[in-house]
Amino acid sequence: MAILDVRPELLDALTALRDRVAAARFPLPLPDAERARRSRAELLAQLDDYLVPRLRNPRAPLLAVIGGSTGAGKSTLVNSIVGRRVSEAGVLRPTTRTPVLVCHPEDRAWFAGRRVLPRLERVWVPRQEDGEDRDEDGTDDESGAGEAGGARDTGERALRVETDPGLPPGLALLDAPDIDSLFAPNRDLAAELICAADIWVLVTTAARYADAVPWHLLRTAKEYDVTLATVLDRVPHQMAADVARQYGVLLQREGLGQVPRFTIPELPESAGGSGLLPVSAVAGLKGWLERCTTDPETRRAVVGRTAAGAVGSLRARIAALAGASAAQHAAALHLAQQTETAYEQAAARTRARITSGELLAGDAATHWLGFPQDSGGDELLDAFTEGLTALLTGAVSAADERIAEARGSGPLAGLQDITPEERCEGRGRAGVLVRRWRRCVEELAEEEVRAAERASAADAERAAGLLAAALLGGTAAQGACRALAGLLGGKRAQGLRERADQLLSDCVERVLHEERERRLALLDVLEAGPEPQMELVAAFSVLSKVDEQAAPLAHAGTARETGRAGVSSTTTGGEG
Repeated sequence: MAILDVRPELLDALTALRDRVAAARFPLPLPDAERARRSRAELLAQLDDYLVPRLRNPRAPLLAVIGGSTGAGKSTLVNSIVGRRVSEAGVLRPTTRTPVLVCHPEDRAWFAGRRVLPRLERVWVPRQEDGEDRDEDGTDDESGAGEAGGARDTGERALRVETDPGLPPGLALLDAPDIDSLFAPNRDLAAELICAADIWVLVTTAARYADAVPWHLLRTAKEYDVTLATVLDRVPHQMAADVARQYGVLLQREGLGQVPRFTIPELPESAGGSGLLPVSAVAGLKGWLERCTTDPETRRAVVGRTAAGAVGSLRARIAALAGASAAQHAAALHLAQQTETAYEQAAARTRARITSGELLAGDAATHWLGFPQDSGGDELLDAFTEGLTALLTGAVSAADERIAEARGSGPLAGLQDITPEERCEGRGRAGVLVRRWRRCVEELAEEEVRAAERASAADAERAAGLLAAALLGGTAAQGACRALAGLLGGKRAQGLRERADQLLSDCVERVLHEERERRLALLDVLEAGPEPQMELVAAFSVLSKVDEQAAPLAHAGTARETGRAGVSSTTTGGEG
């Protein structure tokens, strides 16, 4: 009997979508970035841990994840359904640190590999009888970690697996960490495990059934349209009817009135968490789980509903992910534009300051006043070289400051700020390019002096000093142009100035261009381009077309079939 009529095209489309989700990145600290990262992680968990494995292996055992908040009694419930202690329970919270999966021995092969929950290391524990000694992490003192590669259960990204004939073939129970654990990795792992389930069993207590945490899970289950049951645990006998009625009203109000629900009374065995509940206390839930497993129509309904709900939930979630990716790209473009604008303004200001003769100051002005009698061309060029290097370095710093001001105090403030070490390196790069320009000026001057048949080294040095003053001295150095013309001739001096001026423009542009490109490269490394959004939308579009054409997940009637096999009103213990 086929559980799901799944075509290869659907699996291919889901796999392609999964790869696009995995490739999505949200590096910029935008307001919705953290939510997008969590959504991406949840999507990957659901695709990797449940949807793709389930569609590839429709005959695989059903996985029922027992989830809930701290102290709800999940481990005691699992132990009581199995009929022995397979998961550590106790009064210290949180108790469940390493998730425990228990299945029938015939189903061991399904969970020995990485078909589901591929990111968790398997830790196998041999069959334990009640009364046998176990160490603190629940493993046998002599056996170590059992058969799974010899690694002991460290509690870090591990899944402890046990087998027991007390469960029917085709059903596995997974005791998840607390969804509200104080330990963040536990919370994340609990969310992953729930996303891997065919059946969600939410456990809450008479004291906490109205808390936000269980209702968040219930609303999520409704959103994904999964096969769901709820357990109201530790209900005082004298309050059982009243609490069950109030809980039912809340479920009805949330549109979950038809969800099978079970009430377990407050018993001495549940007080310390170390005992097993009477068979009658868990008979209703255990019977419902067994019917979901053994009845062909109910099994098809359970799997079909959860799988169809998972596929149906993808549209809004992929749209939100694509929207967050688009916001990242828009923000990256805005940051790049801020950088471009800041450096364009820096270039314009630098050219204006050079034209105005601002560099003819300090040592340069002193050497110019004494040129050529008291100061030589080399000294004048040294002063201009230092001044031009300082001018360009200041222009880069001013551009960086304008970028920081443009980002303001919002979430992107301080993003990729330039460190003092990087600024020092930038000054070094500017100095190298300015000195290279100086050498070109000296070579051009020497070449023109030689062409003018003035072979004197003093004339070449003087020509280089006059050329630098003509380019960098502004109106205060107009005499440099006349002196250069007198030395080389008017036409030759004009051509020399034009060539050297072009080299100066190239030097200024290159310094600012390279520093701008370094800052833009920092944005490129973030990989906030348009591709993730477009690829997400394209991959989901392909999936939608395949899903519409094949209609492989028979959703219609699944709620009715599931409800018929289960309980749609409160049951206490095993009594309907």
